[in-house]
Amino acid sequence: MPFLFVAGRLYGPDAVGRYALAVVVIELGALIATLGLKRGLALALAEAPEGREDVCIVWDALLLALVAALAIGGLLFAVPQIMFPDGVTDGFDRWFALTIIPIALSDVALAALAYRRNIKASVTARAIVEPWTISAAVLLYYYIARDDGLTLAYMTALTAAMVASLIPMMRSYGRPRGWRPHLGRVAAMARRNAPLAGAETIEWGTRNVDRFILGIMFEPKLVGIYYMAQQISSIPQKLKSSFDPILGPVITQSLAKNDRVAIAQQVRQVGFWIMSAQAIVALMGSIPGEAVMGLIGPQFVYGTAALGFLLWGEVLATQGAVSEAALVYMARHRNLAISVAMLAFQIALSFALIYTIRWAGFPDNYQAAGPAIALMLSLTLTSLIKASVLRRMLGAPVMAWRWSFLAAIVASVAVGTLFTLLPKRFEWVELVAGEPALVAGFLFVVWRWSFKPEDRTLFQKLPGAEPLAV
Repeated sequence: MPFLFVAGRLYGPDAVGRYALAVVVIELGALIATLGLKRGLALALAEAPEGREDVCIVWDALLLALVAALAIGGLLFAVPQIMFPDGVTDGFDRWFALTIIPIALSDVALAALAYRRNIKASVTARAIVEPWTISAAVLLYYYIARDDGLTLAYMTALTAAMVASLIPMMRSYGRPRGWRPHLGRVAAMARRNAPLAGAETIEWGTRNVDRFILGIMFEPKLVGIYYMAQQISSIPQKLKSSFDPILGPVITQSLAKNDRVAIAQQVRQVGFWIMSAQAIVALMGSIPGEAVMGLIGPQFVYGTAALGFLLWGEVLATQGAVSEAALVYMARHRNLAISVAMLAFQIALSFALIYTIRWAGFPDNYQAAGPAIALMLSLTLTSLIKASVLRRMLGAPVMAWRWSFLAAIVASVAVGTLFTLLPKRFEWVELVAGEPALVAGFLFVVWRWSFKPEDRTLFQKLPGAEPLAV
């Protein structure tokens, strides 16, 4: 949030829009460079042949990611227009391509640590080092390199996160004694992870193709406004991602035991936790939406509608995302086919909504909300399809939804709406008092009627309580 505030207030929506289009290319390149290792590394370590040390497998994965990152980064360095379609400056633009390397290496290192249940490293790198570094750097670079301030801050933050990932990985696994690079072994790992890489790329595309579409259809200013709404809405997505490091290894271990009932229970319970946390963020961001976007800057208030659709899209996507955590191991190709089909549906619906809203005579900021609506509908449909497929494969229910959850949302909306009725000069009250009040209303109903005994053990110590499966 400090980064968004500084970027919005000091740099403005035009600069943010240009930066947003470049970052989307970098993130895609880094995701491809990991070649599915964020999930596939856990499986490779779980099924390691006898006598093959874990540290050697981890270094094979790091080498694979480095080679892929160098190849993709080299292409973008040679053709920087892919990152900056509106034109390349004489500054830092070309070198921004190298950011792919620290992102890819950091992802693989954190995946290795997650296999050993070290989640602290992920929290430190992704939730402390990276956001606070980019927040401080974007302010510093504004005074010493304003034209490249946003991209320099991004590269600085991701490099710091890589260091914060590699150091604990080295401490956990030790030095790679006896390890030698082996092209055939690394190539085999890449081939095996291809379906996982495809699934991760499609999932990423689902969340980011809207920026590509906006870049084609609208000026950079609208892309910048939408990007800010997208960054706020990414908070619920990050809540889901925080469960990935532990959920993947747990599912692979249950699969090794062929305990399908346990997998279904893990998907249901973790899905409910994530959905509850995401709903809180969605309520906090969408009810006082104008006040939230206004914090970034007055020009960004136009993104309020898009923010609401994006936030609730993440909540509705939870079931599909958690179901996919199991499907990527149990039905890789079927999961990939569903994701590809739904991405195509989302793209087609995005263009259809933009042209429909334009035909109806609404201004550009209304048209720019079309991709957000398409994303929400696509994610909802994807969740229903993937949950249905997983339920049939496991022979047990996997739906995380609990009907009392709806009552919690209604209660929170009722409380939050009361604060939005205040005069405009008291908008600050919406955030200072309204946000805690609506959260309190939601949590009260969830705790009283939605939580089951196994959920409550997360928050209180019960004598003789059985440990959770997850």
